[in-house]
Amino acid sequence: MDIFESYKQLGISKAVYDFGEEVLKELKQRFEKIDGVAEYNQCKVLNAMRKNRVDANCFSASTGYGYNDVGRDKIEQVYADTFHTESALVRPQIVCGTHALTVALSANLLPGDELLSPVGKPYDTLEEVIGIRESKCSLKEYGVSYRQVDLLDDGTFDYENIKKAINEKTALVTIQRSKGYQPRPTFSVKQIGELIKFIKQIKPSVKIMVDNCYGEFVETEEPSDYGADMIVGSLIKNPGGGLAPIGGYICGTKECVDRCAYRLSAPGLGQEVGASLGVMTSFYQGFFLAPTVVAGALKGAIFAAKIYEKLGFRVVPNGTEERYDIIQAVELKSADGMIAFCKGIQKAAPVDSYVTPIPWAMPGYENEVIMAAGAFVQGSSIELSADGPIREPYCVYFQGGLTWYHAKIGILTSLQEMVNAKLINL
Repeated sequence: MDIFESYKQLGISKAVYDFGEEVLKELKQRFEKIDGVAEYNQCKVLNAMRKNRVDANCFSASTGYGYNDVGRDKIEQVYADTFHTESALVRPQIVCGTHALTVALSANLLPGDELLSPVGKPYDTLEEVIGIRESKCSLKEYGVSYRQVDLLDDGTFDYENIKKAINEKTALVTIQRSKGYQPRPTFSVKQIGELIKFIKQIKPSVKIMVDNCYGEFVETEEPSDYGADMIVGSLIKNPGGGLAPIGGYICGTKECVDRCAYRLSAPGLGQEVGASLGVMTSFYQGFFLAPTVVAGALKGAIFAAKIYEKLGFRVVPNGTEERYDIIQAVELKSADGMIAFCKGIQKAAPVDSYVTPIPWAMPGYENEVIMAAGAFVQGSSIELSADGPIREPYCVYFQGGLTWYHAKIGILTSLQEMVNAKLINL
């Protein structure tokens, strides 16, 4: 069997294929380490499911109020046990990661409180939530002020100015684990733990929320193991394993999660209501598969870094650095480069492969954004995808791939489109 013939049918030239195979020779040990983390995390998830006696009754659908939904209640306990927290809220009524973060923030901040970000500017879609960009129903409109401390030039925490920023009004600190649309390093769980410890020593009563998007199961520990009061994420990213069709989670202390449940539904109702509507099988099965799916996405990110680094592009993280999320940033030097890269990712998709991605004014973003994502679940960024705002330094953010092989194909197809556009010479 000549494997290249299969790649040739996908439009990949011999030069591009051979270039990729040369890069792969360097990655065997890195891939073995990733598989080791996945094995550990698989045990962790399985132990939580066994402990909570998951059975076929958990997959039954509920409707209306959703009272006494055993599957819904148990999936929340499975998340809490996996992430070592007192409680969890895991719901299809949470429509995306930004919604999950908004629920967590608005439930745990009161008028007169101040929100602090010690890691610089938050992800674009949170700017209107906070009120950095004016918006109806923002935290600012409800009397919550905001303060941020930018990272140092080397991407590390500015501890001196963080200490100065914490005051009597500081009620909640938000830490974004992943880089978002900033080509800065992603923080390791250990780094986040050191920051949490530092902040709690200054003001023990402050609540700390970690935006955990893109980071779940990348390491053997999570920020909740280091004292985060809440970790928050989307089920159409890492923990949904590519199967969850919608949803988000908030895991943390009982006090924080109870408030989130009241904000999501209504005071007095909390977690008692919320029908599962037939998604429980995908929630359980996706979470079970998540460690392996994340491992494949990590391999794809490292492969992308090595490919584009060898061709002279700046990549964050670089090809040798440790990985703390599934996102790979590649600075492509021009809008044309971003468009060609995303065109390749779209061509490699199992869904909408014939579509050509173009930049557009996407809700919640200040700049035009280009997105390539031919996914089974709309917007699922654990599936093969690439996106980025059309602005300097023209950085595209690649992530996902339900299998390592699909991630590999996507990266090679992106490279082929760059070659076809005469933006790269091999």
